[in-house]
Amino acid sequence: MANPDRLSGLDAAFLELERGGAHMHVASVMTFEGSPPSYEELFEAIGDRLHLVPRYRQKLARVPLGLGRPVWVDDPSFNLLYHLRHTALPQPGSNAQLAALAARIFASRLDRSKPLWEIYLVEGLEPAPDGTERFAVIAKTHHALVDGISGVDITAVLFSTAQDAAPVGPPASPWAPRPQPTEGELVAGVIQDGLSDPLAPVRATSRMLRDPSRAVGRLAEKLEVTGSLLISSTGAAPDTPLNRRIGSHRRYGWVNAPLDLFKEIKNGLEGTINDAVLTTVALGLGRWLRRRGVDTDGLVLRTMVPVSVRTTEEQGGLGNQVSALWAPLPVGESDPSIAFRAVRDAMGDLKSSDQALGAETITEIAGFAPPTIASQAAKLQARQRLFNLTVTNVPGPQTPLYLVGRRMTAIYPVVPLSEKTALGVAVMSYCGRLCFGLLADYDAMPDLGDVVEDFEAAMFELALAAETTRQPTPVRERHLSQTAVTPGTVSYAEA
Repeated sequence: MANPDRLSGLDAAFLELERGGAHMHVASVMTFEGSPPSYEELFEAIGDRLHLVPRYRQKLARVPLGLGRPVWVDDPSFNLLYHLRHTALPQPGSNAQLAALAARIFASRLDRSKPLWEIYLVEGLEPAPDGTERFAVIAKTHHALVDGISGVDITAVLFSTAQDAAPVGPPASPWAPRPQPTEGELVAGVIQDGLSDPLAPVRATSRMLRDPSRAVGRLAEKLEVTGSLLISSTGAAPDTPLNRRIGSHRRYGWVNAPLDLFKEIKNGLEGTINDAVLTTVALGLGRWLRRRGVDTDGLVLRTMVPVSVRTTEEQGGLGNQVSALWAPLPVGESDPSIAFRAVRDAMGDLKSSDQALGAETITEIAGFAPPTIASQAAKLQARQRLFNLTVTNVPGPQTPLYLVGRRMTAIYPVVPLSEKTALGVAVMSYCGRLCFGLLADYDAMPDLGDVVEDFEAAMFELALAAETTRQPTPVRERHLSQTAVTPGTVSYAEA
């Protein structure tokens, strides 16, 4: 059996993509109601749960000469004091200042010599409109460690689902790091993996087979799908202001809207919540591009939409089980109803095309490619303009989460930027709200505030369009969204 601590081909690719200002960590900004816990209180709460996520005490060990993919090993110097940080906002502690702090945190690369995660306790956040005291937590974890769907499960492990949750049971035995492998042992492990499962590359392309008699036909089918995906991905995405070489600095903003608003949109226009999310992005970016002077007539952006291929049995497991769909965004269409239908029809076609299956096959094969070839492939992918931006939509918990007795009120997610994409949009639902997190390159998008406003306007355009198609529940004050953006952003006219 292969070493379960060895990175998969996809996880290793995320390490190789981390270059040229692109930091491959996923992250979130979480706000809570109540007085902030003391650092010591939070330290104890997280420390008591670390045995539930053993990978959080492990770091990467690289195989000499690149002979194999890195492995996770216990960090003998692990110190929770390093990973749990404590900071505060200056007065007045606005949401915009929180967004600015988050942008600075997201702009720094995680230290590869330590476990790849950090959590920040943030005090000084201004009270909610009703006067309720608030604080925030900012967390980031390397993409090689966890994907979006699995990350939700880990958050549920680190937090509790009840305000007065029972204490977590202690581990069976105190944690003690395993001895560090020598360079010789790391090389021997690669050889052992190959000897223990020499036919693994063959099985990877037929992992989903159930009937051996159909093996040849199913393998041919998967390879045909993979070929179609490769053909569809070789053309360059259209050139837009979204696709500029990025630096290491970031801007961050968010839009927080009621989930009911998107349910009314999808019911009124007969689609899904994901269709409503993607159409919001399309309409918002269309408005922004036209303000930038871009001719959007007939313009369709190519969007990478990650999809989980994690099975029910694998929920909560670490490592990436993710594939991708290449979804079109009709930014040239300003009519919300027409744009929604275009997105809905396109997504329906993609889901029936087995495109995600083809992408999954590619990642399976990549798992057995020599590391030097995988590294070059990752570099090539980063240099190509295969897509204009990434949009993720992850369903989060609809029941409250608590951190040391304080209820989480919002969670704003983050998807990393690749070398030539200046904007990433991550969406997560939580407790009846839908939170859009917008991460942007600092220099390429000084007008991120415009994009935030355009997304907000697009939501209400869609809501009004949905109301014209049925007898609706009118859009009322409860649908007012909440927004924030890094201070210093300007409109395009001022840029």
